[in-house]
Amino acid sequence: MKYTSDITVGALKVPESRVIADLLIREVNETGFWEAVEGHNVLQARSRRTARSLALLVRRRLKTMNRDMWFLVRDGSGMVATHAALAAAIKDSPLLGDFLDLVVREQYRLFSPALSGKLWDRFIDDCQGRDPDMRRWSESTIARLRSSVFQSIAQAGYIESTRSMKLQTVHIAPPVLSCLQTHRETYVLGCMQVAP
Repeated sequence: MKYTSDITVGALKVPESRVIADLLIREVNETGFWEAVEGHNVLQARSRRTARSLALLVRRRLKTMNRDMWFLVRDGSGMVATHAALAAAIKDSPLLGDFLDLVVREQYRLFSPALSGKLWDRFIDDCQGRDPDMRRWSESTIARLRSSVFQSIAQAGYIESTRSMKLQTVHIAPPVLSCLQTHRETYVLGCMQVAP
């Protein structure tokens, strides 16, 4: 199954990603990891359950990438960390990556001023054709997925806000671009380099 709904847990979660990247870089063992997350609430979550869900999502995303990217997430400037977190989210979620690659790229090519909700609905319908094993999601799950995906691309600068949906030109942070090129992350690069 190519497409999953895991991204509903949250958008890019940059502050949380910085914390988890630090734990990964320091090679904290499993016991220490969960002690930090649940015992010390390093993610500053409202509940242990939320902390656990966030930690699982962010750690899984970051583990799709190399240590070089973890350092960019932990130590990079705001935009560097954001673009590094986006790269990991794309690698972890083809739903996010393909939306950028197949939908957002086309809207830039057509010089569309903004994205529309209809584009999301059509994309979800098309996903079923690309992934026959994809689960049939409820309307509420589709709405939460839409929210997470649009928040992610807004945080990374592709749209002005989730309210206006106005497209903007994005220049990928050079350290992130370099890291992706060095590690031959072709799919992620393609998904991120959609703006003119």
